[in-house]
Amino acid sequence: MNNTLRRRRIGEEVYFSSVTDPKFKHNRISVNYILPLEKETVSANALIPFLLRKGSRECPDFTLLNQKLYSLYGATLSADVSKYGGYQVLDVSISGLDDKFTLDGEAMVAQCAGLLAGLATDPNLVDGAFPEKDVELEKQYLIDSIEAEINDKRAYAINKCRTIMCEGEPAALRKYGYVEDVKKITPQSAAETFLRVRRTARVEILFVGCGDCTPAEEIMEATFAKLDRAPIALPEQVRVPAAAQVKQEVERMDLSQSKLAMGFRTGAAQNMDELSAMQLMVAMFGGTPFSRLFVNVREKLSLCYYCAARFDRITGIMLVDSGVEAQNREKAQAEILNQLEVMKRGGFTDEELENTLLTMKNSLYTVSDSLSGLEDWYMAQLMQSTARSPQEEAELMAKVTREDVMAAAQKVTLDTVYFLTGEKED
Repeated sequence: MNNTLRRRRIGEEVYFSSVTDPKFKHNRISVNYILPLEKETVSANALIPFLLRKGSRECPDFTLLNQKLYSLYGATLSADVSKYGGYQVLDVSISGLDDKFTLDGEAMVAQCAGLLAGLATDPNLVDGAFPEKDVELEKQYLIDSIEAEINDKRAYAINKCRTIMCEGEPAALRKYGYVEDVKKITPQSAAETFLRVRRTARVEILFVGCGDCTPAEEIMEATFAKLDRAPIALPEQVRVPAAAQVKQEVERMDLSQSKLAMGFRTGAAQNMDELSAMQLMVAMFGGTPFSRLFVNVREKLSLCYYCAARFDRITGIMLVDSGVEAQNREKAQAEILNQLEVMKRGGFTDEELENTLLTMKNSLYTVSDSLSGLEDWYMAQLMQSTARSPQEEAELMAKVTREDVMAAAQKVTLDTVYFLTGEKED
């Protein structure tokens, strides 16, 4: 097994990275366009990967595209939008069988890479526009994805808390954009957006699998060498050191279980040792089934249906969310803050620390169980300008001491409290 990233610049702000692990039988190749999150462009950008998956100049029909995928031993194509702090990432990827497992030794890596290169850089544009039918279908898909957020009240509350917390920062923007802006997109404006993305974005191409990445690397290098590129400089990620004051907002909606979301700042940019300590602290605080929030707020005091903490290592934001009865809101909030104080003064046992470390290490070791897991891991690493393997991360975390955890907790400050609850009674 070799989960070490190899990365090479193959064009103007175009990078090819590969991770090899012989236990797989498939390879996954992705082209990722990285752009700053901006209100004016976020919605138009978000439509692009879904249009790119519809076809290319060489394979303009969706039926033909699927026939091509079937001929490649059932290769699968996917597209999505991700958000890393203040960056928006548009990705198109293909997963296919490796050459050595084909019946007649077909060059699957080269064929998959060639198909993906065409889809990502040379879509089916007619008279300078995407096909109108494709645009309307994908616009509706994007609108449905945006509107579906309200159906998951837990995710809605977390995202709303983050939006309030990061007001004025790129991280406050939604990765899929906004319905009113999606509706304005035309076949012509979508094509213009694509050309802007292809010209100005930083491009990260990832190859994860068991095969020889050389054919894919050569195809991608030749493809991007032909393009007119003028990449823009990506702004530095915004990381607020501490909360100046606590923002509070209550929203009422027709629901039976209220949602309490609390946003915390965790300090200025940290080195890798401090980052590991913060991750371990958050996990001990609210990231495992035996965390302090779960054991105390939920189990012992029965103040909520669930209570968990998560950490965004790029923005340095810790979010705590819980499902509560409206009358328990203040008690639950007070106990969450009390458990944070326990962490700050070191009121946790060595057994808690050891169990959390073992859980975190096990989680890191399972990253390499799937191609998508490895790809997601290294994409997040690249967004932080690092390239550590999951195993290296686990080794770094094993060095964290009790004092390191306490120091991490002491940097945490409450920034935002958002409460989603039922309609007012008369």
